Parts: sequence; structure tokens; C-alpha cells
Amino acid sequence: MTLWAIVPVKPLRNGKSRLAGTLTDDERANLNRLLLERTLRTLADMKEVEQVLVVSRDPSALALARDLGARTVQEDGAPHLNTALKRATVVAQVYASRGVLILPADLPLLSHEDILTLINRAANPPVVVIAPDRHEKGTNALLLSPADLIEYDFGEDSFGRHCEHAKKAGARLEIVKLPSLGLDLDLPEDLDLVRKLEGLKVEEPSTFKP
Repeated sequence: MTLWAIVPVKPLRNGKSRLAGTLTDDERANLNRLLLERTLRTLADMKEVEQVLVVSRDPSALALARDLGARTVQEDGAPHLNTALKRATVVAQVYASRGVLILPADLPLLSHEDILTLINRAANPPVVVIAPDRHEKGTNALLLSPADLIEYDFGEDSFGRHCEHAKKAGARLEIVKLPSLGLDLDLPEDLDLVRKLEGLKVEEPSTFKP
């Protein structure tokens, strides 16, 4: 299967707004940059992923992505994640991608093994592979094969909606529940948990351990 990974990225200084009471603007921007860099380096090391495509409206995020070997799509118009992902998927399909892996950049515990698990569960399409967040409400990873199998429906409680879309499309539905994929950085409690697990210190770039 020809697979492209699509990584959506909010503006680095604006992302993780719900951590504003815990981190300064500079700390949040640094955290977002570190998370994006770590995600892209993890994907770049995988032969199973033919290409990485970053979609963002932030020129600095796009520049970082290009420096790390990823293709980029400039998001324009009103910010809307599902629209941006659809546009990025069309780009991937132009290059004959048969499948896409939507992978947000805020999964601090993401590993090669996690991505391989998602890919291995995607054998014998049509298939939708979903990794929910640890509350089983949001979608932390979504693999579609073929790439346009279902509509993107990210947002609050997207896990259930993506499952329903897969069933209505007649696709095989694979749900992957892994602690590392389930933990995204969104709330202060998530940051505390990652700090305990990884010793993460957002003030010091060198201390962000892959």
C-alpha cells in the first residue's frame, strides 16, 4: 500500500490554547515546535510511509516541515481542520497515494511501533483504522485505505462519528487502543502526565526526549 502521512498543525504560537494558564506564550510555542519536530522525525525514519505532508497556515511550521524533508500545503481561508485535511488528501491522491494516515503533531509518546501497528491493521482494504484518545471521545490517529473512503469529521466526540462513517461506507473498522496513541497534549493534566512519563520540560528544547 502506498501511504502518505498527513500532519495538521495549528499556528505554533496559538496552538494548545487550553494550556495558556499553565505555560507562557513562548513556552507553548516552543512545545508545539518540539512536538512537530519529533513527529516528523519519527515519520521520516519509516520506510512504510512514502511521504509526509504537513498542512498549516503557519509559515514557520511549514518552513520547519520542509527543513525536515516533508511536503507542505498552505492552509488558507477560514480555519477548518476537516477542510484542510480534505485538501491535503487530494494532494496525496495526485501522487497516487492509496492510503493516508492522519496524525496530529501533539502525541508526545508516539513511536515507530505505534505507527506500524496502525499500518499493519490496514491490510486488505477498504479499511478505516482509528486510534481514539484516552477518553475514547476524540480521534488521535486515522488511517484510510483508500484515501477518500470517508469524510473527515474531526472535532468534539469525533471518534464515534468516524466509526459510524466507516460502517456506513461498508469498510472494515479497526480500532487501535494504545496508551501512547491515546495521550495527546491538550489539558494541563495531560502535560503533567507526560512530564511524569518522559521528564518533559518545555523550557529546554534539549530536554524533550524522543
